[in-house]
Amino acid sequence: MPRVVPDQKSKFENEEFFRKLSRECEAFVATGTNLSLQFFPASWQGEPRQTPSREYVDLEREAGKVYLKAPMILNGVCVIWKGWIDLQRLDGMGCLEFDEERAQQEDALAQQAFEEARRRTREFEDRDRSHREEMESHQSPVARQKSRRLEMAQDAVDDLGVFNVWLSSKHSTAPASAAFMAVGTDCSPPPTH
Repeated sequence: MPRVVPDQKSKFENEEFFRKLSRECEAFVATGTNLSLQFFPASWQGEPRQTPSREYVDLEREAGKVYLKAPMILNGVCVIWKGWIDLQRLDGMGCLEFDEERAQQEDALAQQAFEEARRRTREFEDRDRSHREEMESHQSPVARQKSRRLEMAQDAVDDLGVFNVWLSSKHSTAPASAAFMAVGTDCSPPPTH
């Protein structure tokens, strides 16, 4: 299951949820949305948990404030939360931005997963076909001949369609013989001798 939606940028630009959070506002309070920011979780890019750099947690930019930047996937869209928090009042401002670089990486991962699923499906179908062919080759010649006749009969029925058999009755002016008519074709009764 892909972690992102197919057209992330469009979703970010058009959904009310993202439009509201992309405007700078009071951090978490005004929007009613609470986010738990976790910088570089252990599973991200397969690396052990690390201490975030100044790019992500900046305590030196302005005295009494911490500036934060946190990449995440929110509702299937790669975003970066950017903002600041006043260390005395514990309030601040922040907003979401679309993370184009990470979106491209996630799109590539989703495409790889899709291609892998297609490859595995093709392999399964090939194995299934080989198995059926092997089973057919192990049939006795009589069973193969019966199977082939059954296939030919089914093909003939499929090709000709549904048949109606009309038997002439004793009140008919036509001779008392069976007339066959394929649906959708113009067939005359068989000639009489």
